[in-house]
Amino acid sequence: MRSEPTVTILDDPEAMADAAARLVVDAAAEAITVRGRFTLALAGGRTPAATYAKLAAPPYRDQVDWAHVWAFFGDERAVPPDHPESNYRMAHEALLSRVPIPRTQVWRIRGEAEDAEAAAAEYAKALAEAFGTRRGELPRLDLVLLGLGVDGHTASLFPGSPVLREVFRTVAAVHAGAAAIPQRLTLTLPVLNAAARVAFLVAGAEKAKVLKTLLVERALLPAALVSPEHGQLVWLVDRAAAALLTAAERR
Repeated sequence: MRSEPTVTILDDPEAMADAAARLVVDAAAEAITVRGRFTLALAGGRTPAATYAKLAAPPYRDQVDWAHVWAFFGDERAVPPDHPESNYRMAHEALLSRVPIPRTQVWRIRGEAEDAEAAAAEYAKALAEAFGTRRGELPRLDLVLLGLGVDGHTASLFPGSPVLREVFRTVAAVHAGAAAIPQRLTLTLPVLNAAARVAFLVAGAEKAKVLKTLLVERALLPAALVSPEHGQLVWLVDRAAAALLTAAERR
């Protein structure tokens, strides 16, 4: 059963990153206590990077049992892992290289692969192995972190993309014509909506219009299609991004 999303407005990007880091810490503690491990899908972009920096430093760094964390990625650009636009590189530099998470528990998408479709199938197979799922079953991530584009895209799910209608594949190769690096690989909506918790991290005045469109006007942009069927949906938003929301809509 889908629950109503929770929208939390924070004073500034730093406060938002702090709240997001606390969310990760709490979700990790809960999952490790119950199931012995915490599965997290990381997002790319500038806003999540601030959260990763918080997690990589005290006090949050010391509040996570990193030996039991399994890190995945929501999407990746078709670039090598050392490329400036690589989501893996950003997450590695900001977080993964700064905490004691076992290398074997970091599941990178091979953006450098010549055949994007094969790389998508490879990551789908890796997800199935990591979660022990069979054909037709979906992995259930404990927490998925997502960003939001000014066009309403999230992960690499863009407006008008045929991948938005995907019902079988867990990972897909996509082509985003307007993007600087158009070839991408992404988790699909069925995987995002199977998660126990999904958190959107949104900061900046440039996101105010699309945020209002999503939360108030309920436009069917890609981000609006993220609605965990048996989980929680959380929006962590700074005041600049929430500027066009009324007092009632901010609750």
